Amino acid sequence: MTKTRTTLTVESDILRAVKVRAARTGKGESQVIEEALRRYLGLDLLDKIWEHGTMNEDEAMALALEAQHLSRKGPH
Repeated sequence: MTKTRTTLTVESDILRAVKVRAARTGKGESQVIEEALRRYLGLDLLDKIWEHGTMNEDEAMALALEAQHLSRKGPH
């Protein structure tokens, strides 16, 4: 997949946490940010479904979106 360079403005404590996570895991800062965004957007779940599942793309997307919406609702 192609990568696109972008500029983000974030609070300094968030950037500091990204740098610490990158150093502790041996990953680049961009990779840490991308992984966090994938988790937040539910894309990591979608990737797992496509990797291991027998669902078609529409079914997998529907399941991923449902999981994303449920996770955003939080505890009742």
